[in-house]
Amino acid sequence: MLSRRALLAGAAATAALGALGGGRRAEAVPLIEDGLRNPCLESRLPEPLARHEIVRAAWDGIDPARVWDVHVHLVGDGDSKQGPWLAPEAWSLLHPVAYVRRLTLMNAACVNPQAVDRSYVERLLGLAEALPAGARCLLLAFDYHHDAEGRRVPERSSFYVPDEYTAVVAQRFPHRFEWAASIHPYRRDAVDALAAARTRGARAVKWLPNSMGIDPASPRCDAFYAALVRAGLPLLTHAGHEGTVDAWGGGQDLGNPLRLRRPLDHGVRVIVAHCASFGKGVDLDAGPSGPTQSNFALFTRLMEEPRYVPLLRGDISALVQRNRASVALSTLLSRQDWHGRLLFGSDYPLTGVMPLISVHALADMGLLDPREVPTIIEIRRHNPLLFDFVLKRRLVAGGRRFATGVFETRGYFT
Repeated sequence: MLSRRALLAGAAATAALGALGGGRRAEAVPLIEDGLRNPCLESRLPEPLARHEIVRAAWDGIDPARVWDVHVHLVGDGDSKQGPWLAPEAWSLLHPVAYVRRLTLMNAACVNPQAVDRSYVERLLGLAEALPAGARCLLLAFDYHHDAEGRRVPERSSFYVPDEYTAVVAQRFPHRFEWAASIHPYRRDAVDALAAARTRGARAVKWLPNSMGIDPASPRCDAFYAALVRAGLPLLTHAGHEGTVDAWGGGQDLGNPLRLRRPLDHGVRVIVAHCASFGKGVDLDAGPSGPTQSNFALFTRLMEEPRYVPLLRGDISALVQRNRASVALSTLLSRQDWHGRLLFGSDYPLTGVMPLISVHALADMGLLDPREVPTIIEIRRHNPLLFDFVLKRRLVAGGRRFATGVFETRGYFT
């Protein structure tokens, strides 16, 4: 007979996958095409797979030293006592979604449960070392939720990864890692924290407004926007619905892409994570009670405004997930006029959550040669970072692939 623990965990699995952004699956495509769990095989591909023509073709015409994966999460549970923090609900079966989400993400990252912080970094480094020399990952710090007075609110925070910890990890392995700070703009020390992060080599600032409690359209952010412009650092901010980290109260509204007009109008360089490819938002240009549209349509509106061309970018992280692929991939592949404004990112460790991405579904959508599916799936079993790169290099719509420059992102940050 199943234990109460197992029953609760099993009952929560579907809800947890939904919370991780699973969405509806493609018709006739199985939910589980490669198992529920990441097999965590050796990160270096077996020699025949490493020499496969698909892998070689993915790197053709690419300078690996210019390839930065701009969306790689650094997480931990705090067992190292060096800074990372995970909300206590993640260990409680009374909070089954948070509980299963923790187990799912830890498996995706292939961590040792007895040494989570250390083994997360070790596995990520191993994945990066299996890439050609010069390729790097931009590691993302993650700030607490803060209230309107700028006070941190741990009880409304799912996890925390401090800037100091992220900087130390990146600086230990500078041949593979860069880093981005995460600074809540309502903090009283926000401008000083930004200056400190820039001094330590931060390449960007990461926000997730839905979960952190940030309204990008608020005047509270103006001093921080001015500081970002002075520092010359871009803002990498989530837009659209958030399906992985808890969004509190009306937090999903904070992900409306049109709220990013304020930083853009202040001259901030803005990278919209995932091209706002999930969920719907109010057309705020028509007022607070305007009609609802897809967030991707609202992002498209911003991209097409000439005044934002020098400032606005989108990253293509997570776009191969089931809940996003049908929304944005075909459009982004075909919009070659946008390719100079798109940046490659993976959203690791979500690339290792096996049910989130269906390679078969992408082939069924006509975005991938079906003959390449088995090879790409096998790459994923070894190296979810390389898998994401190869998969996005092989995507095609109407004979068009993402341009080389989408993947050579280093110049944007340097």
